[in-house]
Amino acid sequence: MDYESTREELLKNHKEFKQLFREHQECEGRLEELEESDLEVAVYETQAKPIKLHKLALKDRMEALIRTNASP
Repeated sequence: MDYESTREELLKNHKEFKQLFREHQECEGRLEELEESDLEVAVYETQAKPIKLHKLALKDRMEALIRTNASP
């Protein structure tokens, strides 16, 4: 199974992957809201950094699940 089909299969049938994906999307939404706000750069960076780090951790975990479940 290739990357994309493995990802789609996990989105349909893997509880943890679905939760990680939802959280990743929520982080993306929060970052978009911050970008659209009129925050000073320093305030934006302070608020955005932990969200970006969490989003990256979520992506890393999703990628690990894809690699684990993909056929060689």
